Formats: sequence, structure tokens, C-alpha cells
Amino acid sequence: MRLQALRIMAVVLAMGWVLTALAAGPALAAGPERPPDGTRPRGHRPGPPRPEPENPQPQKPEPGPPAPVIDPSLLEDQPKLPEEPKRQTCLSIKDQAFLINDKPTYPGRVFRPAKGEETKGEERKEYKVEGLLFCARMANGIFDDLNPETRSRWAYADGPWDPERNTRDFTGAMPAWRYHGLSAFTLNLQGGSPAGSSPVQPWDNSAYTRDGRLRADYMKRLEAVLDKADELGLVVILGLFDGGQDQRVWDERSVLQAVDSVTDWLLERKYTHVLVEVADACDSRRYDHKILTDARVHELVERVEKRSEGKVASPAGRLLAGASMDGGSLPPPELLKAADVALLQGTGVDEPDRIRRMVQHTRGRMGSRLKPILFTADDHTGFDQPDNNMIAAVTEYAGWGFFDWRREGESFRQGFQSLPVDWGINSLRKYGFFRLLATMMHREPPPMSHYIREELKDRPRAERGPRG
Repeated sequence: MRLQALRIMAVVLAMGWVLTALAAGPALAAGPERPPDGTRPRGHRPGPPRPEPENPQPQKPEPGPPAPVIDPSLLEDQPKLPEEPKRQTCLSIKDQAFLINDKPTYPGRVFRPAKGEETKGEERKEYKVEGLLFCARMANGIFDDLNPETRSRWAYADGPWDPERNTRDFTGAMPAWRYHGLSAFTLNLQGGSPAGSSPVQPWDNSAYTRDGRLRADYMKRLEAVLDKADELGLVVILGLFDGGQDQRVWDERSVLQAVDSVTDWLLERKYTHVLVEVADACDSRRYDHKILTDARVHELVERVEKRSEGKVASPAGRLLAGASMDGGSLPPPELLKAADVALLQGTGVDEPDRIRRMVQHTRGRMGSRLKPILFTADDHTGFDQPDNNMIAAVTEYAGWGFFDWRREGESFRQGFQSLPVDWGINSLRKYGFFRLLATMMHREPPPMSHYIREELKDRPRAERGPRG
């Protein structure tokens, strides 16, 4: 009986423990409660880690607050990233020919001298024009004078000198040049003498500071010119230095800085229609820095080419570069080898046959690697004559550039370099050049009186051309 009573008591105690565990529920299953400081209670022994379920179900995140609605008008005044410039004109070279957008310039064009205008007694021939460049020297398109003592010399008849007005007039005249067949023009970051042949140039016209950095106002005007030329399909022969102004930078190190700065500036804007002319008339005695002379200028030509290698979206993959010679001179071997183009000048060359010989001798020096030849500046006219320097260049398959400056006593309308400049086709010399150029393009230009009225008043009717 006593043993049976003990068994009954054991069963009752066991049932009590079970009921207590069921009442505790999840609290016991979770283990002992942690103190507020995160430590485990004394005497607690952790058991083995629980196995992770094979296919855990992702927990759904609790919904957060709704996204704020931004008023689009608040973004209107925020600065926008600059768009990638889309260039329209790409200059390239194939053998002796210039190409624009992968097509030769003046496709299919040939020059046939008018009846009775045979050259030097030869039979009437056809001369290839396709692949040539015809340009005009417009060196002072972004000119300014930082010398207060000479600035007033360039005043307009109706107001003071204004560099912004000069550039606006320049870009405004460009469509007319293009219409008459011009495919290029030369522009210089140090301009060209605005007062004719000037051994001393006290004016200060340079796009560079003394240490070779770029002046923002000059480059803003240059950008306006280059953008307009790109829009019209015009090539720009961009001169970096002029012999009358190169002393505006201190030393050779400053020259190198200027060359690099311009190169990088052109690359940043992704221009593809620019031919860099490192120095104008590099063999003239006007240069102060030896690296700009014909003995060493090829170093700068190579510098531009190497610095831009692989950075231009053109067949060459880099900027095209060269340097021009003074009137009547031929490029030395080092320059001819480094340059992409042989740049000559016809100033001082009075005989068309000498122009022909210059082309022949330059081409002879090239050997098997032929390059284009271009006269960047020639102030000879005679455009209505059977033979002239322009025709002579074409007969030897060389491009030609018109250099027009205002002679003493001439009116504002004359010249494309003397300041202030009338950039329109408003004089007999200008009209003569553009008329011959239009003829070579197989295009009939408007009559002379369409452009020139004041100059024709004192001329006999027979010399005025057809009525307009």
C-alpha cells in the first residue's frame, strides 16, 4: 500500500510539471530571457545552432511612406550638362586632294579658260579643280587692340572700334563667300597687319597672355567663327602666330604653352574642319622666337600632330597642320616632311609662270609622298586677264588664296585685312576674285552692279558690266 501511494504521488508531480510547461508556452521554447544589457543570464548554456530551412520564404517589407512628388518647374533653372557638339564639316586629305565629308571639294569641276583666253599660246584645255581649296586671307576676323594708344586708329566712321561688331560682320558675310565658291579662309590668333606692310607694329593683338595662356574674349569670338564655318561647310586655316606679334609672348616656353593650349581647346570642342597653320610666313625676318622660323617650325607642326593623335573624329584621327612660307619661298625638307600640306604664298611674285615653277619645284621635293599644295595669300589681281596667279596655280593643280589689303587713299569698302574691314563683296577687286571663282565653279555670279554701286558711278558704262 505504501509503495502504491508513492507511485501515485510521482504521477501527480509529473502531471504538474507538464501543465506548468504548457502554461509557459513560447517563453520556455525561446530560452531564458536576456537582461536589458544584452548579456546572457548566469548559468545559461547555449545549445547547438538551429538548422536553416531549405527554402526560406522572403519576408515582405513593410510599406514605407509614399515617394515625394517633385514639381518639374523647380528643375527649370538648374544647370544642364553641355551637349556633345555635332560637327557638320570634316576636312581630310587623300594624296594631293582635299576632301570635305569624305568627298573631294568641287566634285566634277574643271576650269575651261574662256574662248580667246588661252594661256601662253597653248590650245584650250581643261584644268582639274576637283580636290582643290580656294581661300581668302581674313586674318583679322577676331582682331582686337589691347594698346590704348593705338586702339583709336581702327575706329568705325560711325563709332569707336568694337571687336564684337567686327566678328559679327565677319560671320554675317560668310554665306556670300560660300555661295560664290569659297571653300576656306585663313584666320590668325595674332591677326595680320591692319595697316598694310608695317615693319613696326605697336598695336597689341594676340589671343595669348604673355605666358601663353588663352584670352577668353578672343576664344569666344573664335568659337563663333568656327561654329559658323562648320555650319556652312567652310574649312578654316587657323594661324597661331604672326611675325609682327609673336613678341607678345615672353619666350619659347610660352610659345609651347600657347600651341598646346590651342590644340587642347580645339580638341575639347571636337572641331574637324580646321587646318592649323602654326606660323604665317615662317621664313620672314619678323619673328623673334627661333622656334617659329623655318629652321625649327616643323617641331611645332609635329607637336600639334602628336598631341592630337587619336583624338579627332576624322580619317587622319588628329589635327591637320603645317606652316606657310613667305612670298616666293619654298618649304625646307623638314617642314615639307612634317606638314600635311605645303603652304606657299604668292606675294611679291609678279609673273604667273613663276607661280607655276614654285608648284613644280615644291612637288618635286616631295618625292613619292605627294601632298596638296595651297597658296594661302597672294595680293595679285588681274582676274579679267587671260593669265594671272590664280589661273597659274590651278593649271598646276594647286589651290589659291586671295589677299586683299587697302591701299593708301582707298575707301572703307576695299580690302579684307585693313581695319576696320568691310567683309562684304563691295569693291571691284573683291568682285573680280569672286567672279572668277564662281566661273571656275560653273556658276554665273550676280552682275557687278548688284554689289558695287558707288565705285561704278565714275566709270564708263562699258566698264560697269551688265545691268543689275
